[in-house]
Amino acid sequence: MDFRRGGAFAIHVLTASGAGFALLSLILATGGHWAMMFFCLGLALIVDGIDGPLARIFQVKDRLPRWDGAGLDFVVDFTTYVFVPAYAIAASGYLPEGFGVPAAILIVITGALYFADRTMKADDNYFRGFPAVWNLVAFYLYILPQWPWIALIVIVLLCALTFAPIMFVHPLRVRRLRGLNIALMALWALLAALAIVTNLEPGPIVVAALSVIALYFLAAGLLRRAG
Repeated sequence: MDFRRGGAFAIHVLTASGAGFALLSLILATGGHWAMMFFCLGLALIVDGIDGPLARIFQVKDRLPRWDGAGLDFVVDFTTYVFVPAYAIAASGYLPEGFGVPAAILIVITGALYFADRTMKADDNYFRGFPAVWNLVAFYLYILPQWPWIALIVIVLLCALTFAPIMFVHPLRVRRLRGLNIALMALWALLAALAIVTNLEPGPIVVAALSVIALYFLAAGLLRRAG
């Protein structure tokens, strides 16, 4: 294996490391270490953000046709975006009694179907339907005030929106307002890190700022639909 092919394979290893972060997250979650669980999911999110551009730079698809980078990415993303967060939601105690496990099962079923959808992305890189970012939903569930029935309704609604003909913005790949989107994502990452450092109790100002950013990205997708 020459240097360029070795570099290309290293990108696959980087992508696969997300599965390692997923396992660490699950182990931490079973011990009730929720802030550290989200820290590991955050590391997996960073990996997911950089492995694609690196794969294109190193021409991984052409140099290592044996390895399916897209398939590997889907496997890792399902564990970090859906499976581990579903466990965190089920075990949180923030849903009405008796509804945690059924809600988590609904999440993993709809999430699996979404990842199998060949039309999950539009030509302009918007997601069709709710893009199964349950890691973010779980994060907000842990930092927002505890309203169990409202949380359950939101989860069921998002599961339904997985198959709805509405758009959700990809902050890095959608060209429209990309600069603003990236800046807000960077701010979100800083605020989320602050929430983790403070054991998911960052205070009302940080929670409000994180909520406003989430509402902005939701609106950005709806505006794409309206347009």
